[in-house]
Amino acid sequence: MTLLTLGFSPCPNDTFLFAGLVNGWCAHGVSLFAPPFLEDVETLNRWAFERRLDVTKLSFHALGHVLDEYCVLAAGSALGRGCGPLLVTAGATSVAALDGARIAIPGAYTTAALLFTMYFPGSAETVEMRFDRILPAVAAGEVAAGVIIHESRFTYRQLGMTCLQDLGQWWEDTTGLPIPLGCIAARRSLGQARLRSIEDQIRASLQFARCHPQRCRDYIRHHAQETEEAVIDAHIDLYVNDYTMDLGDAGRAAVAAFLQRGRTSGSLPTGESGSFCSGCA
Repeated sequence: MTLLTLGFSPCPNDTFLFAGLVNGWCAHGVSLFAPPFLEDVETLNRWAFERRLDVTKLSFHALGHVLDEYCVLAAGSALGRGCGPLLVTAGATSVAALDGARIAIPGAYTTAALLFTMYFPGSAETVEMRFDRILPAVAAGEVAAGVIIHESRFTYRQLGMTCLQDLGQWWEDTTGLPIPLGCIAARRSLGQARLRSIEDQIRASLQFARCHPQRCRDYIRHHAQETEEAVIDAHIDLYVNDYTMDLGDAGRAAVAAFLQRGRTSGSLPTGESGSFCSGCA
């Protein structure tokens, strides 16, 4: 059997999720995967446009552009409440003060970028940066504000910055739904039996990490941008939850609402392809 190509981010929630699987620590049949690619989520988003990987972490924004090829697995998503991107600044005193300003975003196809577009009432020049470059750029005055994700959510205050808007909270207040950030997507062409096996292995890996967190710690720390234990723990606690084990009805409703709003706004293409892997719901 040809091994599947796999990609996920080096962020603690993803390395926590996949540590058991990629290191062979959790027994769940023969591994389906070749050694993984660990890349920034925007790199993975752009790779999906090229159809490079069989199974990949994706922003839900990027997913909306590649539904002809990929579908969402029920396991592995980053989705929840109180975990959305933040619009932060070192100097502006209000969102209105950012009208016409340069705003850093962590990639054009990130969920954060689409949330900012949905939310921001004025006009702005968005500047794409890797997520770990945004806080230094805001601090240096290269941009007036930045939309931050991942570990930056826990460290921006240390740099004297303030949050002008929690974009995830705005989404929750507007829709009443949890915010869908990222998912694990797989090629539709793999077929239902294989897709279910992939989900089973992801769930087994997550269960292993929950039962043996210290076994996974060195692998997580090796790939993390921030190596402070408290930051790593906070990151995992925030982004890994029951939705990661299974999206459930609420998770699916949130994903459907996000994609529909993206289509209504003109940011996502319309299409007939369903979001979820049939039989994986």
